[in-house]
Amino acid sequence: MKQIKNFEDFEAIKNQDKPVLLDFYADWCGPCQALLPTVEKLASKYEDDFLIRKVNVDQFRELSAQFEVRSIPALFVLKDGEVKESLVGFKSESQLESIIQNHLAVA
Repeated sequence: MKQIKNFEDFEAIKNQDKPVLLDFYADWCGPCQALLPTVEKLASKYEDDFLIRKVNVDQFRELSAQFEVRSIPALFVLKDGEVKESLVGFKSESQLESIIQNHLAVA
């Protein structure tokens, strides 16, 4: 799964036709690591319709600040460059899949 490491990476995906799910995480965060296999699985499953990208809060503090990330994991769904939904904390695969399906239905 691809990672956003700078504003150029972020700008390249934020205004795409597809919805985008940003997963803000840290290597030292237990719930983030527990969520990682699920996010990677969904990124692969929905790669044609939904962009899923990771953002390391320690490596890209500026974007974390822009999204006002206070707790991780933090997930944001973007469409047309705007935040459509935000979630904090560990989410199950079924919860995340439901969110993705809801945003695909709206698209």
